[in-house]
Amino acid sequence: MALTDILIGFSIGLILTACVYLIMKMQLRHRIAMIEKEFRQTWAEQESSIRKDAADRSRYVLKGKIAEHMVPMYRDVFKYDPSDARFIGAPIDYLIFDGYSAVKDSHSDEPITVILADIKTGNAQLNLTERKIKEAVEQGRVRWETIQLDF
Repeated sequence: MALTDILIGFSIGLILTACVYLIMKMQLRHRIAMIEKEFRQTWAEQESSIRKDAADRSRYVLKGKIAEHMVPMYRDVFKYDPSDARFIGAPIDYLIFDGYSAVKDSHSDEPITVILADIKTGNAQLNLTERKIKEAVEQGRVRWETIQLDF
């Protein structure tokens, strides 16, 4: 009789354990499905704004690149002779030899001033590299070097 009671108790415990396991498994699956549904809904709501933001940023970058190339044509903004400017693009936009054309064309004795210029549009600011270059110029860490090649 004791063995029968043990087996009955064990069977009831096993059945209860299986029921609890199945109920918890169903609850977990339901919770996972709810979270996936929330994620998909949130993603759908934010995807369009993410895509719009990416497109806007791309447009701003493209406009900036166009402005970098076109700025010498705007006399009210660019106060140098466009033929004195050399577009570099990186790490700065322009190397300007102010007075170069006058010396070259008219054999003028006027001094040439070398200017490193970067073009910014909107709220754009100098990045770390550009700031370091600006500091080097402002602190006089600029020099001339002739590199001689012997062939």
